Amino acid sequence: MKQIKLEINIDVRHYDELTEEDRKLTDAAREATNRSYAPYSHFSVGAAALLENGIVISGSNQENAAYPSGLCAERTTLFYANSQYPDQAVKTLAIAARTEEDFLDTPIPPCGACRQVLLETEKRFGKPIRILLYGKKNIYILKGIGKLLPLSFGGDYLK
Repeated sequence: MKQIKLEINIDVRHYDELTEEDRKLTDAAREATNRSYAPYSHFSVGAAALLENGIVISGSNQENAAYPSGLCAERTTLFYANSQYPDQAVKTLAIAARTEEDFLDTPIPPCGACRQVLLETEKRFGKPIRILLYGKKNIYILKGIGKLLPLSFGGDYLK
C-alpha cells in the first residue's frame, strides 16, 4: 500500500503585523458583515477582494428561508468582481465572520463550494489568490486556494 501525505503551511499573524494594504482589506471584510442578511443563522460573513487594478469589492452572505437559495460572502464577492471587472484578477481575498455578539476569535475557512469558486477564479486568471482569514486572535494567510483544496477538481478533468 502506498500513502500520500499532504501538508499545508499557513502564516499566522496578528492584525498589527499586517501590511497597511492587508489591514484595509481585512477592515473592508469586517465592515461587509454589517450588510449580511442572516436572519436564520445569525452568523454574518463578509469578504473583500483586492483586484489587480487596486479596486476593492466586498460582499456578504445572503440567506434565504429556502436554504440552498442563499449565497456565501465569498461567492457574492467573487461573482460580482468577475462580472464587473472581467479582466481584473483577484490579488487577495479577506474573509471575516461574526455572531450577533462579536467577531470570532479563530478564523473560519471558506466552505467547499466557495473553495471551488476560488479555484476557478485562480484558473481563470492563471494566478494564485492570497487569502486572509480574519480572527480576533489571529489572521491566517494562505498563498492560494490549493492550500485549502489540495485535491481539487478543475476543468482539466472535463477534457
